[in-house]
Amino acid sequence: MKKPGNKILRIRGYALALIFIGMGVMYLGVFFREYPLVFSIFLLIGMLPIILSFVIYFWVGMISTRAITVQCPNCEKHTKILGHVDFCQHCKEPLTIDKELEGEDFSLDYNVDHRRKKAIEELNDKKQK
Repeated sequence: MKKPGNKILRIRGYALALIFIGMGVMYLGVFFREYPLVFSIFLLIGMLPIILSFVIYFWVGMISTRAITVQCPNCEKHTKILGHVDFCQHCKEPLTIDKELEGEDFSLDYNVDHRRKKAIEELNDKKQK
């Protein structure tokens, strides 16, 4: 099974896909160039995903400035982490900044506050038994 990539890179990938979708919709409008109204509609509809991708790229850039930068223990390169757990951008090694989750099975659910607290409680219960 292929490991997912870093969250920042995945979001940027979706934004790039939106650009190509928008360009594809615009290109479909070329087939209707005899009908200026339909051609214009395709161009306008194609602009929506491109504008949305611009917003997503801006949003990811703003998030990226506040992300925590850590050094991956596997490849020893610096990577940015969003949330409590994430993957390395370079080698896709699971990383965590939460000391209580170190050495445990990796799950992206640990980024959700109530799920992380529940997992930590279960770990503490296992340690006490």
